[in-house]
Amino acid sequence: MRGVLVLTALLECGTGVGLLVAPTPLVRLLLGAALDGPGGLLMARFAGAALVTLGLACWLARDDESSRAARGLVVAMAMYNVAAAGVLIYAGLGLNLSAVGLWPATALHVAMAIWCVACLR
Repeated sequence: MRGVLVLTALLECGTGVGLLVAPTPLVRLLLGAALDGPGGLLMARFAGAALVTLGLACWLARDDESSRAARGLVVAMAMYNVAAAGVLIYAGLGLNLSAVGLWPATALHVAMAIWCVACLR
């Protein structure tokens, strides 16, 4: 479980900081779409803060793999990764959004979800 928690911490904190600091280029890289208006920018930064928080929780739990709390965190991250992959698949197939980062990010979330589930077995 330590490996999945460390990698999740690094990925989510990195993405979260990116969304907090420079949401427009990150969203353009991921979806090929613009963030329209202050509401879109605010929501992107809100998502960034949430991702930093998830990453921090994973980082703090990395050495406590045998606890029920760490297991619960991995369950939550599995659910998050399944949801994130689903949203990205919908963005690509349902909304016809496309950018260089869309399908690699989708594959990464699928792989992370599988790894989380494997850690729970």
